[in-house]
Amino acid sequence: MSEGQKQNANGVAYQLDPLRGFEGLSTRVQQMPVPGPHQVVVRVHAASLNRRDIMLMEGTYPVTARSGVVPLSDGVGEVIATGAAVTRAALGDRVTGTYFVAWNDGPQSHALSHEQYGANHDGWLATYVLLDEDSVVHVPAHLTDAEAAALTCAGLVAWAALTKPLPVGPADTVLTVGTGPVGLFAIQHAKMLGARVISITSSPEKADRIRKLGADEVVNRQQTPAWEQAVLDLTDGLGVQRVVEGVGRLTLPKSLAATAYNGEVVLIGAFPAEQGSEPADPLGGKYVGLRRIAVGSRADFEFMNRTIAEHGMRPVLDRVYPFERAVDAYRYFETGDPFGKVVITLP
Repeated sequence: MSEGQKQNANGVAYQLDPLRGFEGLSTRVQQMPVPGPHQVVVRVHAASLNRRDIMLMEGTYPVTARSGVVPLSDGVGEVIATGAAVTRAALGDRVTGTYFVAWNDGPQSHALSHEQYGANHDGWLATYVLLDEDSVVHVPAHLTDAEAAALTCAGLVAWAALTKPLPVGPADTVLTVGTGPVGLFAIQHAKMLGARVISITSSPEKADRIRKLGADEVVNRQQTPAWEQAVLDLTDGLGVQRVVEGVGRLTLPKSLAATAYNGEVVLIGAFPAEQGSEPADPLGGKYVGLRRIAVGSRADFEFMNRTIAEHGMRPVLDRVYPFERAVDAYRYFETGDPFGKVVITLP
């Protein structure tokens, strides 16, 4: 790209003014960023929403959104400029980015957890995104842009829930609670890893759809309120080895009751406290692990993508909106009960 082209390569970015609801989402002219020595500029093709994006807008997320930040942690695009010292990406590469700016591998620290794209670093709801080189992740070639834009948050947190500290396998039964994007990814990932899957849902329609994704057994919580007992019955009274708990404290006691000896419940996401919902002994006397996780590292992301490519897995998409209707996408995500990811595409 010539210098003249660079000067005329203005785009559009959405920006977030938190605590103002949908009125806090507005657009501005975006100049094409100039990358530093270890940065890349990505021309965005698609981005997707997560629950944390609504929480950032409402001010209920643990990390406070910077006023004027470009939202969304999930997206995909083409590398169009690189810094002089960049070695992990080249012009023309199709890439996404990590959720956390600098968590590359190993254990997460408090400091690393508080530096996030779409929160206090500009995210993907724009013509361009500027990424640190270490944040770059190449996407599986068989995925469309809309599918590849769905991986960073929900896809990776479900993967980390099933693979850390040790991956589940053919000898294990996984329970998924909730049919949001994390729950759907968890079903797909667990089947790639060879595990048996039991899923909790709320309607016959959703039950049919998650069976098609690979769930071996489905329990409708509306028809079977004591679904934890149903899970125990399906496992000969032993319980499951891993629970991907995507709802929160309202269903946590039941998830714990459905967990096997030395099993583990992985609590997904940041949830506000529910008044009066926490039992005196949430572990019920069992020796089980309760782990709360925050997405995953770049190394986790790359491992997941290799497995997705090997199996040809495709994320579940609900709706795709054009860039100019991004606010409509937010509204639908919050109130429309989507089954799968809500994606925003750019021209």
